[in-house]
Amino acid sequence: MSDALSEDGSDINQDDSQEDVMTPAELIAKLEEAWLNEKFSPELLENKSEVVECVMEQLTHMEANLQRVKKGDAKAGFHRMEIDRIRYVLSSYLRSRLQKIEKFFPHVLESEKSRAEGQPSLLSPEEFAFAKEYYANTETYLKAVALKRMPPNLQTVDMLKAVPEPCLDSFVFLRVKERQENMLIEPETEEQRDFVVDLEEGSQHLMRYRTIAPLVLSGAVQLI
Repeated sequence: MSDALSEDGSDINQDDSQEDVMTPAELIAKLEEAWLNEKFSPELLENKSEVVECVMEQLTHMEANLQRVKKGDAKAGFHRMEIDRIRYVLSSYLRSRLQKIEKFFPHVLESEKSRAEGQPSLLSPEEFAFAKEYYANTETYLKAVALKRMPPNLQTVDMLKAVPEPCLDSFVFLRVKERQENMLIEPETEEQRDFVVDLEEGSQHLMRYRTIAPLVLSGAVQLI
């Protein structure tokens, strides 16, 4: 990640005119935001590999500092708990992404294949390799245990049709970080009509994910 860390973080880039300085607290806040969004979003979101890499570097730095703390220092226990907390959030974030890749693997790979030039990638290189391997292993398993015993005209399967897509019409809780005006809300039934609402900064709502998905990607709202 190009953003540098402050003096009690990992590194500082000397060229402050081109790089933004990020404190460790801001870095962890970014990780927690990505974690909650990924955890509560029904679809796989854009990968935050740069944040993950910086957090891992920060954890290494924190571990090194902890080794220099004198034995018996009460502060060591608090530092250890904070390191464990950050490790948990990081592991949970990565685990949530892997679970979605396994659940929606053909759709994830199709989205990656049809991604426009310059559009951010959903997958990190490691996740992309995992998704391809998972796809290949699933096909191999299906052929070995079922398809080869089927009639010839039934020995192929369309993974995109066989595996359900993410349900973007599910409802999610969210907190508004930036005020949004004239949000169009789709009706729940045929008897209802479309209506428009303003989302005030700091307010919390229960809304259909499809409606606010672009705001999650832009960072204007936070899933909770």
